[in-house]
Amino acid sequence: MTADPHPSESRIQSAVEAEIRPIQTVSTTTVRGQSPINSAVRHRTGIDLWLHRITVLMFVFVCAVVGVLLVILPWRPEWTDNRLLFSNPGLRAFIANGFVRGLCSGLGLLDIWIGFWEAVHYHETTTAR
Repeated sequence: MTADPHPSESRIQSAVEAEIRPIQTVSTTTVRGQSPINSAVRHRTGIDLWLHRITVLMFVFVCAVVGVLLVILPWRPEWTDNRLLFSNPGLRAFIANGFVRGLCSGLGLLDIWIGFWEAVHYHETTTAR
């Protein structure tokens, strides 16, 4: 069996329709008397929208604060000179290791990046009224 190097437009159109048809059959539901919407997309309105905005804002804020603390704190004297580590010198030596400090700082940078990535990629879906 050989492939036709010049397929007709009707064969191409039927192949495209066969690929699209399963995607178009998505169940719809009604939400509180509104018109049917795609069940995969949820439109936020009113208080739900503001709660979502505040949640995203708090997530970004917490990620930024924890990230900055994890970047700076391992290189400060308070990292190893505290009451929790005075009683355990083995753990204190492990925590004072440069690799462990760098690992914590790297996790802090990753945390900052995740927070700002969420802030930059935040999108709202609006409904037409």
